[in-house]
Order: sequence, then structure tokens, then C-alpha cells
Amino acid sequence: MVVHPSRPLDGAIETLGAWAGSHGVELVQIVASERRVFPLAEAAPSDLVVALGGDGTALTALRAAEPVRAAVLAVACGSVGALSTVTAGELGDALDRVRAGDWARCTVPALAVSTPEGKTAIALNDVVLVRRGSGQLVAEVALDGETYIRLAGDGVIVATALGSSGYTMAAGGPLLTLRTAAFVCTPIAMHGGSAAPLVVPAESVLTVEVQPSYGGFDIELDGQRHALEAHSFRLTLEPDRATLVRFSATDQGVRRLRERGLIADSPRALVRMRRQT
Repeated sequence: MVVHPSRPLDGAIETLGAWAGSHGVELVQIVASERRVFPLAEAAPSDLVVALGGDGTALTALRAAEPVRAAVLAVACGSVGALSTVTAGELGDALDRVRAGDWARCTVPALAVSTPEGKTAIALNDVVLVRRGSGQLVAEVALDGETYIRLAGDGVIVATALGSSGYTMAAGGPLLTLRTAAFVCTPIAMHGGSAAPLVVPAESVLTVEVQPSYGGFDIELDGQRHALEAHSFRLTLEPDRATLVRFSATDQGVRRLRERGLIADSPRALVRMRRQT
């Protein structure tokens, strides 16, 4: 399991412990944390990884489970998570369904990042190249060798469908449903010029060539700074790198986005509908 470092989780942990005890299941934590509630161990391919917290915890669990392709059950504790499948109050029933095989496998891709120097990394949510300090990031972005934009601004976000409801959406990017075979590239706060966010086909290659500058830039993978010392980056989408537990084979994640308020109805439409009922 993976736990949020500070949220109240006593009820969910008690439910998980009682269920595991009654079914002879061993509980371990797979990510080192100051909040240690079970022994630390590595995940195995046949494991179910339970993430207790919000979207950040679910993403941490997906990254930890990805090397062995273990499935992740994301449990919303204290918030409505866009990645969550159930709430803490629904955890017991969810575990019963998983044990009975009554669940759907939702595989998610990863962005593979490589440099001419041979360095590689992956991101399940997004890759962000962002200016450092007060300067600007100057870069050329190309799709399959065809120039998309030469930009000067705060940076550029490249996101998977999973990550499209995060930073890129806040920057004006499109929302991709979970099973969309594509990724998205969104410039951040361009200084002049114009470039709508670009939806990139799953089989395409996106390249970003960053011009050296006095201030420099940082690269972030899933919100964490990463040491990829380069100015040229090649990004591709690798399918089926991680697995989320879902209880509907057609679940696209839109309902959770509505519950979280990331998708909100027009007040005028709501008033009109109330008058008609």
C-alpha cells in the first residue's frame, strides 16, 4: 500500500487491516515514508497496490507499481480524487470485488523521454520543461519532424491522457479521457505568437529543442525535478505501462472530474433545467 503522509486515514487503514486479517493477506508498504503503518517491501506482479489519499498518492502508487505492472486501487481519503475509484467508505466492498475478479483493468500509458546522450526516463502524468528564474524558455517543438511552434515563454507541458486534467488543463490544454490513444502538448504563457494546445497521435514522436540561455531551465517528471542534463528531448507514448482498478469497463473518468469541480455546468443551463422540472 501507499499512504498519504498527513491526511486522516485511521478508518481506511482499520478497514484494510480487518479485511486482510480475515482473508489471510499480508499488508506491506511499497514506498518509504515517514508515516510507516506496515512493514516496507517491494511490490510483486500479482499484488494489489492500495493507495490511500488523493491524486498525488495515487500517482506515487502507479509509479511504484509500474516496474512490475501491479494493479493500483486508488482510494479517495479526504478529497475527491480524479484518479480514485472508490471512497474510504467503499473500500471493503471494493476489496471483495477485486478478490472475486469483478473488476476492469484500465491500463494507462507513459511518456518516454530520451536525450541524444542516451539518458531516458518515463512520466505517467506529464513532462514539463519550465524556465528557471526570471528568464524565458526558448524552444522549438516539432511533431514527426514538422515544426509545431518556436516559442519564448514560461515553458511547455507534454501530458498523457491521465495527466491532461492537471497542469496542462490549468494552462488551457484539452481534456483527454483515460482511454484516448494520444497525448497533448501545451505551451505555457508564450510571450507573443500563437499556438493552440496540440493533441498528438499515440504513434507520433514529439521533439523539443531548447535554446541555451542565461537563466537555464528545469525538467519536471510527474511534478518532480529530474536531472536530465540536455537541450534536446524526444518524447513518445508507451502503452500499457501502469494499471488502475476500475469497476466499469467503459469508465473514462469524467464523473470524477465533475465531482471534483474540474468540469462545471453553466449556471444558465442549470436554471433552465430546474424551471423545466
